[in-house]
Amino acid sequence: MDNNKTTFEKLTLDLSHHIRINKGFLVWMGFLTVALCVCLYAYGLQLKQGLGVAGIRDYVSWGIYLSNFVFFVASSLIGMLISAVLGLIGVKWITPLVRIAETIAVAFAAVAGLVIISDMGRPERLAYVFIYGRVQSPILWDVTVVTTYLVLSILLLFLPMIADIAILRKKAQLLPAWLRPIYNVLSLNYADTPEQNRIIHRSIRTLSIILIPAALSIHTVTSWLFAFTTRPGWDSTIFGPYFVSGAFVAGCAAVIIAMYFFRSSYKLQDYIQDLHFDRMGKVLVLMCLIYLYFNINEYLVPAFKLKKADALHLHELFSGGEALMFWLVQLGGLVLPIILLIFSWFRRPLPMMLISIAVIVGAWFKRYLIVIPTQEHPFLPIQHVPANFMVYSPTLVESLITIAPFILVLMIITIISKFFPVIPIYETAKERGIEPFNSDK
Repeated sequence: MDNNKTTFEKLTLDLSHHIRINKGFLVWMGFLTVALCVCLYAYGLQLKQGLGVAGIRDYVSWGIYLSNFVFFVASSLIGMLISAVLGLIGVKWITPLVRIAETIAVAFAAVAGLVIISDMGRPERLAYVFIYGRVQSPILWDVTVVTTYLVLSILLLFLPMIADIAILRKKAQLLPAWLRPIYNVLSLNYADTPEQNRIIHRSIRTLSIILIPAALSIHTVTSWLFAFTTRPGWDSTIFGPYFVSGAFVAGCAAVIIAMYFFRSSYKLQDYIQDLHFDRMGKVLVLMCLIYLYFNINEYLVPAFKLKKADALHLHELFSGGEALMFWLVQLGGLVLPIILLIFSWFRRPLPMMLISIAVIVGAWFKRYLIVIPTQEHPFLPIQHVPANFMVYSPTLVESLITIAPFILVLMIITIISKFFPVIPIYETAKERGIEPFNSDK
């Protein structure tokens, strides 16, 4: 029992020593706050002067704001893949990664709704979506499923954390004084009784099952915002699975990047091991292969038919003005990562992190290519308009407003990971044969 207690004490200390406000945290949050204020100033200019200060015009009415929205919704789906799908089928190696994935899911889902507001010239009318929303509109469906997915993700983040909060509440010396009352409330009087565990485990399993259709719906409905039109490039019947598979690629890359920085910053090498990077690398390869299949379908079928409007769109992507970005995204953000990650050497922490950065940057620009080029080829000729209406290019104001949601996501992830254990204490102890609450006796 003494050895058991000593081991548990070390495990608890290892997984909670980062829960404090230090100089590094203050500097990082200060930098993010200043950057966010600059972006909010840009948004203030847009509110005052209208969407004309952005690169949005009559013809390209959806700019990088909508590219951002699609990207944020996509990245949030990783919570479903890790905690729901892999968790329900009993994969054990994901234990240190589940909370990281759910934290990312909560952060991206929470901010996704704000991204939509940035694209509204009259944001005070947002309430009209709920008051006058029509069931026939996928916009109403999108708002509904994003909100539902956010609530489910918050619950799946919090419920497994209750046991950890109760453990640290009993070890008050490990917590900052101001955080102890918060832990006392959030622990919900958890005492590791069989009845409490049964309720929590049943709730987690039920939420995980519900999360799967909710997550599939959130990005499928987002894809329908495009697919319900007849525009070339959007008029597709496979946009649902195409978007969902791309979402898993972006989400896996986000988790791998977070794994690397948490492991380095919080000294978690004993818990986030090379094995976990290797396994996540294999999952990323699988997701990239599925996404590559849908990419081939999405371009091969219209290329074979070669209707006039589709021909113009594909020419713009393959050899026109968007060709450089298109091939960099396809080759650098999808094909090359697949080839590299087949080899075990590249599935080590540092190479994995660098490859994942390339994947996630490519994923964002992929959303740009989905949203923008289609609108630059309207059905009717462009006549009697200024030259800048004919070609879209983001302005500085629009770019700053686009950066703001990324800053908010980093703030949310930083706060959650700084004030709560990044890796589950209770489940890690159980896996190592330690009874957490008995170890205190």
